[in-house]
Amino acid sequence: MHIQMRLRVSVRIACLLILPVVLSAIACVADGVPRGSMPANHEAESTVESLLRPVPEKSRPRIVIIGDSLTAGLGLATDQSFPAHLQTMLAAAGQPHEIVNAGVSGDTTAGALRRLEWSLRGNIHVLIVALGANDGMRGLAVEAMKANLGEIIRSAHARSALVLLAGMEAPPNMGLAYTEEFRSAFGELAEEYDVAFLPFLLDGVAGRPELNQSDGIHPNIEGAAKIADLLWPTLESLLDNRAIP
Repeated sequence: MHIQMRLRVSVRIACLLILPVVLSAIACVADGVPRGSMPANHEAESTVESLLRPVPEKSRPRIVIIGDSLTAGLGLATDQSFPAHLQTMLAAAGQPHEIVNAGVSGDTTAGALRRLEWSLRGNIHVLIVALGANDGMRGLAVEAMKANLGEIIRSAHARSALVLLAGMEAPPNMGLAYTEEFRSAFGELAEEYDVAFLPFLLDGVAGRPELNQSDGIHPNIEGAAKIADLLWPTLESLLDNRAIP
């Protein structure tokens, strides 16, 4: 019965994570600039350009969200992504933190690890790790994914940053053993490194057409807002327990 319930969860998630090698939608980087980091009118700076700018000596405390197209906001304007919604929530709560959207479309945990040094620039207070979707869709080794995420967490801790780890689900066509191992990896990491943990970034969004774009994969404006609502209680709790120097 327990296995059947998990299978039903995995099938629901398949609507979001499979299908198309619309993975070309998830893995789209043009001219070295991640499309998902730009608004629809392409007028704003890309995530890469923004992160590579010189950081003022006394910059605002930062919350960096490292992820893939789900974080970058593929198909949305910059101010419609879930990191942008979190920035609005921070302001409403009177928090001085600056959200840095370090999402790059098509990124795997290995790719995120390679760019970690320039992602973790400035006065980092919290790192939100929202990775794994592309590892799962490509059927990459779970142990390798887990090792990459562990290194990302250790690097954040070395900078005295708190970590919020968001879990992800693998598509069920990879087989039950793989999807179970994949799901468990996130919880095991959260326990090993004693970090804040959200079991599934897309909980309540995956598989719901009204919360996703026409590709059935990427959240629409309402879906992005839902993800921010899901992350906010855990993030707020972290900030309440993190002194600002």
